Amino acid sequence: MTALPRWLSVALLLAIAASFGSNHIAARVAFDHGANVMTAVVFRSIGTGLAVLGVLLALRVPLGLPARTLGRALIIGLVIAAQSWFLYSSVARLPVALALLTFNSYPILYTLLAWATGLEPRPPRAALLAMPVALFGLALALDVVGGAERLSSRWAEIGAGAAFAVAASISFALVLYLSARWMKGVDGRVRSCYGMAGCGVTALIAAGATGTLVLPADGPGWLGLALLTLFYGSSITALFVLQPRMRAASDVAVLNFEPVAVLFLAWAILGQALAPEQVAGALIVIGCIVAIGTAKR
Repeated sequence: MTALPRWLSVALLLAIAASFGSNHIAARVAFDHGANVMTAVVFRSIGTGLAVLGVLLALRVPLGLPARTLGRALIIGLVIAAQSWFLYSSVARLPVALALLTFNSYPILYTLLAWATGLEPRPPRAALLAMPVALFGLALALDVVGGAERLSSRWAEIGAGAAFAVAASISFALVLYLSARWMKGVDGRVRSCYGMAGCGVTALIAAGATGTLVLPADGPGWLGLALLTLFYGSSITALFVLQPRMRAASDVAVLNFEPVAVLFLAWAILGQALAPEQVAGALIVIGCIVAIGTAKR
């Protein structure tokens, strides 16, 4: 398969990152117009699973897995379901950019977990140095810098949303860890197909059992629900198609543009603006995450 010019790969990755971010903006619109978090998880997961399945069938990728591996893939799907619920719960409570920025701390958590369990060697020094700087940037972005009184006051405003975002970050780090530990040698596209299918089925069963599948109340809500499914499904599908044609695997770090895109989209569409010091903190976090992801081992 012929590799694409690097400039084109980077441009496409930027577009994919913006599309990933747009799914969260659309989700907030759906939440503001009557839909709930469980509904968003069900629609996104099933829609994405079907989109990925369509790509795999079109490319004639074998879907069969040994029974043990299939069971593990479904367990990962359960964790993805939890992660999706946590993240959308955060998006429903926080400015979208802050929810996504907090969630994007997962590379730090995964790096430390993989090192602690012996899955990967000690992270390079540059990555270790970037981690506390990223946490400082996150504190700036969340506007919790300024002493105990400031922290207490601010936490009363954003605590629930921030806690959900941290839970989503931990869950996704666990997804990456389990995938690396259990799914070696399995095509990444097949992993994602089973993961999203497991997530969607789990969410649908949970919603049916608890009666928590709440549909949008009006047209804008339905549009938001449709767009969040479209943006996420098309983004993950485009990434699968693009990845084998990338010249450098490290180019995937460009996807960290997603929180930057959300900063502008949330301001333009939702009217959610951040203070200058919060924007500075966001850029610090994004820069550190890129540094961690591209640090030479």
